[in-house]
Amino acid sequence: MLGPSEFRELVSGRRRGVKAAAMRGLLRALEVPYSAAMRVRNWRYDTGRAEVHAAGVPVISVGNITLGGTGKTPVVEWLARWLTERGVRVGIVSRGYGAKDGRPNDEALELAEKLPEVPHVQDADRVRGAQRATSEFGSQVLVLDDGFQHRRLKRDFDLVLIDALEPDGFEHVFPRGTLREPLTSWARADGFLLTRADQVNEAARMAIRERALSVAPRAVWAEAAYVPRYLLDAAGGDHPLDTFAGKPVAAFCGIGNPDAFRRSLEDAGLKLASFRTLPDHYAYPAAEVTELGAWAKSVSAAAAVCTYKDLVKVRGAWPAGVPLVALASRLEVTSGQAELEAALQYVIGTPGSS
Repeated sequence: MLGPSEFRELVSGRRRGVKAAAMRGLLRALEVPYSAAMRVRNWRYDTGRAEVHAAGVPVISVGNITLGGTGKTPVVEWLARWLTERGVRVGIVSRGYGAKDGRPNDEALELAEKLPEVPHVQDADRVRGAQRATSEFGSQVLVLDDGFQHRRLKRDFDLVLIDALEPDGFEHVFPRGTLREPLTSWARADGFLLTRADQVNEAARMAIRERALSVAPRAVWAEAAYVPRYLLDAAGGDHPLDTFAGKPVAAFCGIGNPDAFRRSLEDAGLKLASFRTLPDHYAYPAAEVTELGAWAKSVSAAAAVCTYKDLVKVRGAWPAGVPLVALASRLEVTSGQAELEAALQYVIGTPGSS
């Protein structure tokens, strides 16, 4: 079983050799039926053969075309705050991927701490979830988390995130690449938000923009960065980024794009003694958390560092010894904010528009 980093090494072509080439060939063969199935599914919605359900209030979808790791949760938080500041009762609707026994998943736990006043309905049937959000909580606008591929629920604005570090899914649909569906599906986007825009140069940003807008020429374009702010401990206390300056830390994560987290740690000035990756939405059994604590101690780490999404799941079982902190970042829209906000304002000002 390949981990997230190993999988990307393989499908990107960075892993070389006969065995790697053979594995890519096998994955390419598996890509064909998956890609065909996605095209047929989209054709059914495009031609009206598959039913689309309206929520009765404006729906803003936050999604992407690649597998995980584009930073949807901070964007959902940014949108919910933006709407709340304008006096709108907003509700968040998501599938609840990775949730166990009906409990909130990691994104829901994170958003509940950051947005305690915003209701979040998790339901595998997001049409039903939207109905609950409006009827039970009186939500006037819904933010649909990870909704680009969920076409049963009518949306008024599709905001598609593009990771500047992996914009095109290595040009292949899963499992040969990291695309959830062909890049031609960008045509459905009403707006693009290039995330981690600060981690590539201007020429790269322009190339990504030109390619995306060639598929969806009327879409709004904006760019954003995730800016490290502080270190958050297990008790909720915050500490300056330089708290462990010059001291080695052990970092781990269970997210879709662990390499991006590693880069964020380095940008924050943290010195990595060791780095461990786990599957996206990892459940963190208690025994695994204990082992992570022992691992951090074995590499003489001054602290163990994870993402906020990981912290909410492991802090209750974290053993004494090496302190545990999360790197807390905020989303900053660095370009195109006025155009994006104007488009969003139009949507919430004209319910039911498309």
